Amino acid sequence: MSKRRTESIEYVFAPGATPAVAVAGTEAIFPVNRVYCVGSNYREHAREMGSSLREPPCFFSKPADAVCALETIPYPPMTHNLHHEAELVIALSSGGADIPVGQALERVFGYAVGVDLTRRDLQAESKKQGRPWTTAKAFDHSAPLSAIRRVAECGDPENASIRLEVNGEVRQEASTGDMTWSVGEIIAELSRYFELKAGDLIFTGTPSGVGPLLPGDRVECSIDAVGSLSFTLEE
Repeated sequence: MSKRRTESIEYVFAPGATPAVAVAGTEAIFPVNRVYCVGSNYREHAREMGSSLREPPCFFSKPADAVCALETIPYPPMTHNLHHEAELVIALSSGGADIPVGQALERVFGYAVGVDLTRRDLQAESKKQGRPWTTAKAFDHSAPLSAIRRVAECGDPENASIRLEVNGEVRQEASTGDMTWSVGEIIAELSRYFELKAGDLIFTGTPSGVGPLLPGDRVECSIDAVGSLSFTLEE
């Protein structure tokens, strides 16, 4: 609750800073509104997770302050099976509801490299019991993200090599062209459920090869013409 004064608003405590992401090659920052994610959007990953290959997109979300650009990320509590998921991330400069596929790319500001950190053991239990994935996906520091690269500087992010290494060992290597649902299709479908806004981020799913991370592991992830991301899990 807040008290409204004539000249200003008096908050009961100071509001937190708006989560934001750097924009590559500039001093500007991108304010984050919401963070959406797409599940099982690569054919091989769908197979390894036991899903059919052309289901409607499965959407879930993370809090905006889960986005981080830390060199060292705390290993999260309440899990014994933390997994990495390398992803192309869409950053929107405008939004809307019921966006036609043919107009969806007009809303894109740029792209980034992200890792969807997942408490896989909690996710498996949630699936088993038919419960939401919140504890598995939406924890603190669960969305490491590179600087956002503007569309004009990205080449073709929908046909780019995506790669993730752990301690120098390649774990995930594929092409974003293997996505089941394209960037435009994802934006259009998501806008049927939510009115999208400037500042929204969309994690577009991960290729096969997801696997466990341990305290002390070094993660390096890249997408051609988009950028790179690296971090170490705190021991």
